[in-house]
Amino acid sequence: MGIGVAVAIWVCAKVDDMETVTDEDFFAAVPLFSAFEGVTDAANYRPLPDGWVLALADIVGSTQAIAGGRYKDVNMAGASVISAVLNAVGKGDYPFVFGGDGALIALPGSLEKAARDALAAVQVWVEEDLGLMLRIAIVPVADTRAEGLDVRVARYSASPYVTYAMFWGGGTSWAERQMKQGRYGVERGAPGTRPDLTGLSCRWSPIEAENGEIVSIIAVPGEGRPGEEFRDLVNGIVAITAEQNRGSHPVPAGGPKFAFSLKGINREARATAPAGKRLRQKLIIFLQLAITVLCYKLDIPLGRFDARRYKGDVAGNSDFRKFDDGLKMTVDVDAEHLKRIETLLEAARAKGIARYGLHRQASALMTCFVPTPISRDHMHFIDGASGGYAVAASRMTGKALSGVAVKP
Repeated sequence: MGIGVAVAIWVCAKVDDMETVTDEDFFAAVPLFSAFEGVTDAANYRPLPDGWVLALADIVGSTQAIAGGRYKDVNMAGASVISAVLNAVGKGDYPFVFGGDGALIALPGSLEKAARDALAAVQVWVEEDLGLMLRIAIVPVADTRAEGLDVRVARYSASPYVTYAMFWGGGTSWAERQMKQGRYGVERGAPGTRPDLTGLSCRWSPIEAENGEIVSIIAVPGEGRPGEEFRDLVNGIVAITAEQNRGSHPVPAGGPKFAFSLKGINREARATAPAGKRLRQKLIIFLQLAITVLCYKLDIPLGRFDARRYKGDVAGNSDFRKFDDGLKMTVDVDAEHLKRIETLLEAARAKGIARYGLHRQASALMTCFVPTPISRDHMHFIDGASGGYAVAASRMTGKALSGVAVKP
């Protein structure tokens, strides 16, 4: 049974109620679910409208970057794709997913030109300022359906203030493969082109594990398997992680400790200010941090900004688990729970139900998109600090890639 048939068996949600929704309102009209187990519920998914496109990107040569301890730069590049595209289209409510060394955003076809320009600009910035090569593409959703696949999206409420898109149907995975094969490319931008990366933030130092180890897990369906068995695997893994503190969330409930990375601040300044104004931008960032720490310690709000509330929202708004044609999660688990997870994954692999990759490390990384700290809808992208999803993916495909200590 092919993946298209498997999707048809698993995903058969009613979509009549979505037919009159405009492109701009589509994602906001997708029903919310707040228990993560809902990622395996077909009724939570809706097909992307006809005429939509997938804007996607990933880092070429992430192996070398990881070997050099530059995975924080890789994460920054991946998050910059989301920041650049959303800023270019006016920060509308459009579904996206952060993949560690890349990202994907789904958009109406009317925004394709803006997305192409944003991708081209961020590609140039990543190369010239971070010294990394970013691969970019725009893939029509219609082309995934022509292959017998689909792109269906669900809307997971990570907190009362932030929702994240979950994707299913095989279409996003197919689109990524096409991009890696050099198809659907985007014309390169001119040297010196810069994207609008307003809100992109890279200030936090790596977050140490509290339960045991930070584990990055990727599990995708095996070829020719019906969705029911894979759904049971996902639910089983989520159930095990739910037994630990806060569902094995790698960020403490009150937010990360006040530990800031000077290199991260330098990265943020390069991303959000032109060359002649970066010193000024660094001073602004340091001032913001000083005010935040002072307000937090004194428990004094500054106008509409409440430092303690903001720090707590950082944890609640984090995307430490997601679904993009497969399960991706970066969790803080002890040895006993990890062994049970590995046992489930190995049994599924032996039966052909799933392929998986898993990478253990001492800490997690957080890269943020904060359009304004006053609003509570700031978003925080989580990955393992020593290769995370990139190393987990390499192990799923049989490549020899090891994590190393990150340069924060």
